[in-house]
Amino acid sequence: MTIRAAIVGPTGYTGYHLIKLLAQHPGADLAYLASHRDALPNMAEVFPSLLGRLPERKLQCRPIDPKAIAREADVVFLGLPHRAAMAYVPGLLDAGLTVIDLSADYRLASAELYHKVYDHPHEDPGNLDHAIYGLPELFRKYIPGAKLIANPGCYPTTAAIAIAPLLHAQLIKTSPILINAASGVTGAGKTPAPHLHFPEQNEAYGAYGKIGGHRHQPEIEQTLRTVMGSIQDAAQPPTPEALSVLFVPHLLPIDQGILETIYLQPTQEDITEEAVFDAFEEAYDDEPFVRVRTELPNVKHVRDTNFCDVTARVVTTGNTKTIVVFAALDNMVKGASGQAIQNMNLVFGLDETTGLL
Repeated sequence: MTIRAAIVGPTGYTGYHLIKLLAQHPGADLAYLASHRDALPNMAEVFPSLLGRLPERKLQCRPIDPKAIAREADVVFLGLPHRAAMAYVPGLLDAGLTVIDLSADYRLASAELYHKVYDHPHEDPGNLDHAIYGLPELFRKYIPGAKLIANPGCYPTTAAIAIAPLLHAQLIKTSPILINAASGVTGAGKTPAPHLHFPEQNEAYGAYGKIGGHRHQPEIEQTLRTVMGSIQDAAQPPTPEALSVLFVPHLLPIDQGILETIYLQPTQEDITEEAVFDAFEEAYDDEPFVRVRTELPNVKHVRDTNFCDVTARVVTTGNTKTIVVFAALDNMVKGASGQAIQNMNLVFGLDETTGLL
């Protein structure tokens, strides 16, 4: 089968990477690009590197018309900012399309939590109840056939892949979970801002956002609580309410990539690195896009791939042992557009690696 794909809001970085991935996908055809701009752009002019990858007519944006999109496409990717995406999702679903949303509008499970985190009421709570959180490595069984996929954030994807196996194996305490994360500048989006200008970011490195209250922290906590709630084979499974995460993001002077260093307290004083690696290998041995490494991950090694590289060390300081987990991925690929393609493949019954390896 050939999956006919559309992108609404293709002029940002996630749209650019979606176009590149769909152009080389053997089972998909990029059928429709839609923009809300008054002067409809041609993507070869927005991103000149796209010239020649697809026929020029395919790179010309058209209006956002759900019925017109549905006549030419089976699935639509939303590359819109949060708040904007939810305005279009109901109409796209009503037109019969499968929707994969790369914004944050459907990631959080409740409208109340969304309002608290994003300081804006959720305008489509009915569809929020039916959205599937599209992190295949943890929730694959829910994705095939889904009509609305919430594509996870890049920071939460990295954290969940790094922490979930150790939670599931009950090798770590649920509090505190400390995440020190650093991302390339594309994670801030394409909209110009003074702090993102080249002179400000070149040779710079620093934390940003609300420390202890970053908007990705609730998404990370929600995912880990879901993992904890699935633990049924333990005499006393941990209670999700006991989980506590501190997430601190930093901005790297690079285009793409995320590296997270995560500090976890073991449940057993005699914890070994072998036990930690056993948990990772049991979880990810058959996962095509998670590479359990003995070497420390580097963002350069995952650039332009859908891989997430993970490793760990057990460190003793004084009389205390700490499990330190390291995880790296490309925030534009596995953290955004690549994961969206992975979800598309699963929804439509293709091998999930199609177009990504």
